[in-house]
Amino acid sequence: MIETTAPRCFALLPCAGVGSRSGAGLPKQYVSLAGRPMVAHTLEALAEVRRLQATLVVLAPDDDRFEAMLPGFAGERGWLCRRGGAQRADTVVGGLEELLARGAQADDWVLVHDAARCLVRPEWVDRLIDACLADAVGGLLALPIADTLKRAEGGRVAETLPRDDKWAAQTPQMFRIGLLREALARAGTAVTDDSSAIEAMGLRPRLVEGDAANLKVTWPSDFTLAERVLAARAKGRS
Repeated sequence: MIETTAPRCFALLPCAGVGSRSGAGLPKQYVSLAGRPMVAHTLEALAEVRRLQATLVVLAPDDDRFEAMLPGFAGERGWLCRRGGAQRADTVVGGLEELLARGAQADDWVLVHDAARCLVRPEWVDRLIDACLADAVGGLLALPIADTLKRAEGGRVAETLPRDDKWAAQTPQMFRIGLLREALARAGTAVTDDSSAIEAMGLRPRLVEGDAANLKVTWPSDFTLAERVLAARAKGRS
């Protein structure tokens, strides 16, 4: 009898951005929140997801901060490489190549997560894994849009858009390594999330309901909100 091994799950964290919109003066993943770099909170949550074989952090080639700010990360389940590119998609592709070089298989799953979504909870990641492990395509955390949507022209409202079928994409986004690698190769670097590349192949990723707290820290006001949430969580654990 030929033994088969169930596909494994890996997390991939693109961490090569410069955070130009944050106004922080340094890459936002290193901005201190609740006493630690933002990315440390993200990695702590992923480390609690036991079905993740490892988490790969993909840095820019010239990153000289990570090891000093997060000593002791690298190990059996914490992997590091410097294959980041100019665009997010370049960084993800570099990370996929690194995973394959480290023994991951094309049929294994990769959960790509934004380093700036530092409020992610392990149970949300587990919810995504539960929904997608048996799925033919994969999927992503997302949230139905509650706000009224406006299309703008010249700084004024051009029309109101229906929101009934609109979802806001979040991360992680979970796809087979080989499929995502092929999709990004076809789509190029203009795509802003991994699901877009999969969709361009004519596939329909599964939407898995996320959480409003799973925000992407982008603007200066987001840092204040994330700080408050992290401080409240820490107080709740004490």
